[in-house]
Amino acid sequence: MNALTVKRRVVVPMRAGEVMAEFVSFDGDDSGKEHIAIYCDGVSDKKPSIPLVRLHSECLTGDVFGSGRCDCGEQLDEAIDLINQEGGYILYLRQEGRGIGLYAKLDAYALQDQGYDTYQANEMLHLPDDGRDFSVGAEMLKALGVTDIRLLTNNPDKASQLIENGINVSELVPTSVHVNKHNRQYLETKAKRKHHTINFMDK
Repeated sequence: MNALTVKRRVVVPMRAGEVMAEFVSFDGDDSGKEHIAIYCDGVSDKKPSIPLVRLHSECLTGDVFGSGRCDCGEQLDEAIDLINQEGGYILYLRQEGRGIGLYAKLDAYALQDQGYDTYQANEMLHLPDDGRDFSVGAEMLKALGVTDIRLLTNNPDKASQLIENGINVSELVPTSVHVNKHNRQYLETKAKRKHHTINFMDK
């Protein structure tokens, strides 16, 4: 990937003006996707010196329509709340369906309805378990002048890819467990097969 540079910064009031955020676009990404960084300065009087960062992969069904088949929408809401308080970035990565795309994700959902888990469904469609590339997140952070972060995630692969690409992850901040009757098997499968640090106690 080419080195990225910041293209434009635009202030966007979110949640009817309750959250003031700066949306940042980039030049130099040859993937054809339009990844975006969302920055909040932080409103807390005791905000940490190291920014909190959430790498969030696009999920139309969860982020926009509140699908109960995943926990993406709840994780995004949580990230907005925490980063508005503490200061930092949400890197919104255009990698729908763990990188396989929206239509393929719906095909995988249909197979899951037949009893296959999320990874088995991808395999049956001859697609990768996880096709996301988080190195672009590292390049976005470098373009922003950020090389030391606290990472909001339960996914160890995000931290590994950032570290491999020159970002110091000084702390892993776990996301909450957003489990319901529709996504429990999905979340349990992520924990079992991909070692996501999800604690199901009392859930």
